[in-house]
Amino acid sequence: MSTRLHAIALMLMLCTSVTYGLKEQSIQELIDRAQAATPQDRVGIYVQIMERQLKLADELYHSGKMNDAKGAIADVVTYADKAHDSAIVTSKKMKGTEISLRKTAEKLRDLKRALDFENQAPVQAASDHIEQLRTDLLNRMFAKD
Repeated sequence: MSTRLHAIALMLMLCTSVTYGLKEQSIQELIDRAQAATPQDRVGIYVQIMERQLKLADELYHSGKMNDAKGAIADVVTYADKAHDSAIVTSKKMKGTEISLRKTAEKLRDLKRALDFENQAPVQAASDHIEQLRTDLLNRMFAKD
């Protein structure tokens, strides 16, 4: 019985360490992984990169690093485009990508409201662009053949 408990504990620790390791990959490692991944797997990796860059942009804006934050917002748009394009090309993970795009556009709108007027334009433009990508995905998902 105790051997069984030890085995279960070991498996839980192993699973936790593997999961933790995936969460702690740097953005550059995710980008490298996306380039080596199959087209179907790229969609999810691009979404991950987009979400991580959005979180980074939020942190940068709140710490007053406006130029770096604008670069992170540009990366959010870049990887949203890549996720959108990969989802369309492979016809895989379209629903999940659409949901992620919707949440990202919403978070960008929330971020915009917290910024000074002069810093709102790039965030609004990114939100609008991602909303357009989301609309395009919805149109493709529900298009009549």
